[in-house]
Amino acid sequence: MSQDQANKMHTDKGFIAALDQSGGSTPTALAAYGVTEGSYSGEEEMFDMVHAMRTRIMVSPKFTGDRILGAILFKETMERQVEGKDTADYLWEEKGIVPFLKIDSGLAEEVDGVQMMKPMPGLDELLARANEKHIFGTKMRSVIKSHNPQGMQAVVDQQFEVAKKILAAGLVPIIEPEVDIHSSDKSAIEDALAPMLQAGLDSLDEGQRVIFKLTLPDADNLYQGLTASPRVLRVVALSGGYSRDEANARLSRNTDVVASFSRALANGLSVDQSDEEFDVHLDASIQSIFDASVAG
Repeated sequence: MSQDQANKMHTDKGFIAALDQSGGSTPTALAAYGVTEGSYSGEEEMFDMVHAMRTRIMVSPKFTGDRILGAILFKETMERQVEGKDTADYLWEEKGIVPFLKIDSGLAEEVDGVQMMKPMPGLDELLARANEKHIFGTKMRSVIKSHNPQGMQAVVDQQFEVAKKILAAGLVPIIEPEVDIHSSDKSAIEDALAPMLQAGLDSLDEGQRVIFKLTLPDADNLYQGLTASPRVLRVVALSGGYSRDEANARLSRNTDVVASFSRALANGLSVDQSDEEFDVHLDASIQSIFDASVAG
């Protein structure tokens, strides 16, 4: 782990760009970009298309470490190159952006009102590969859909169990227990989740630090206890299906929380745009998310 990267993540102004759509969500991301499923044949061509989209974002002169702290990559992206360099090296060496890797294998079926992470039998090998590719940290996602304390605790326990393996590998975990924004129990879930996450933090060894990626809460500044903890490098927020305007408005009301947006970041970008048009749209998106991230 680079101390320069850790310092940037902890103290610099900006946000994390989530560029980690996996195989299941890639067709949706491509369709929003204007690339229909009829434009490619098979998984390999699909990943070629999405890598071209991500590359276009990363090489844009608007996509720099001045406003963007880090970028979360899918494994396929980590294994590919941008302008002749491994993607993670390109991001850090050319853009000053800290590289992260999505490591989960997707969501299990809903049980007790939550979707846990699927088993990750190849986790040790993936973490070793992440180190070889100069990745700084990792991200893993679960989803909480209803106020079921048993299910919620199981999600938190699983997240911290895996987080400790990631820390042992010398990487920084992004812990992401997403709360479904459409849940009728959303406020109650969030009120119960905060102390569970604090208890998980208390189980870490001295000197270990994690990042939280959390749904923007109904109660502003609900997670201030986490943002103030010496065991937390950063608290970032997912857009979770909120529009970019709504996500930015909620984000700006939460002190010391910055964005980690995916759909909200890419909103308005199209394969049919000229490079100039593309950069204008991307610049506006980045600036609006940056402004909301530093407002709190």
